[in-house]
Amino acid sequence: MADDKVAGVEASAISILKRAVELDNSRRFDESLTCYQEGVGLLMEVLKSVSDSSKRQKYRQKIEEYLKRAEELKLFVKEEKEASKQHSQIQVEANSKGHSYETLFGKYLNKFVTSVEVDDPYVRAHHQVQNFLRLCELIIKKKCPVKTITLNTGRDEDMTSQQQQHQKLLGIGKSLQGLGIRLQINYSETLHDREIRLDTGWVIKIGRGLDIYKACDKFAIGFCDMDLRPCHETTIDIFHRKAIKSPSS
Repeated sequence: MADDKVAGVEASAISILKRAVELDNSRRFDESLTCYQEGVGLLMEVLKSVSDSSKRQKYRQKIEEYLKRAEELKLFVKEEKEASKQHSQIQVEANSKGHSYETLFGKYLNKFVTSVEVDDPYVRAHHQVQNFLRLCELIIKKKCPVKTITLNTGRDEDMTSQQQQHQKLLGIGKSLQGLGIRLQINYSETLHDREIRLDTGWVIKIGRGLDIYKACDKFAIGFCDMDLRPCHETTIDIFHRKAIKSPSS
């Protein structure tokens, strides 16, 4: 391949791959995948015409990086399409164990989740705020690239309780901020729904909200490991927004 033609192909590859990254960052994964595949194809053509070993290594490295991301997106897009057919329901029996947040819905907190929104009118008492903290810890543990966590909750009428609740939530926010995550706290007097929404489209609807665990002595088994903590009875529905059919469908 002539040098001027190689340069033209390389320029096209760079342009297409740049667009792929932009679409990726905008969460337009279908379009991004197409651009990654097209751009990598062009880079592989360029690689065939390069004789310098250091340049060939550079091209191979870039091709591997883009191919890896393309494969991740391909799998994710496939799962998204299958999600429209999925709706799982978990019945948590009274006093049953083995229901930590990670066990229940940890698999949905993946590398594509960048924001989490929680609706729960009862993140007020000390143990309820601790439950919310456990959820935040799970998000960190799962290494989700989350930038924003939004909590929509209610408040007690007592002013002292309100201040204590707010200070505890601000403490969580300060800790999250140190990890590059912004906590947005919204108080509502009319909130009733209890669910967790991920920007990947998944919705975790918990009948009791985050407060599914029974009280436990500080020195009893189950105080730290929530899989060992007895639970209240509740129903958990997990579905994708794509599974919700519009009225006209």
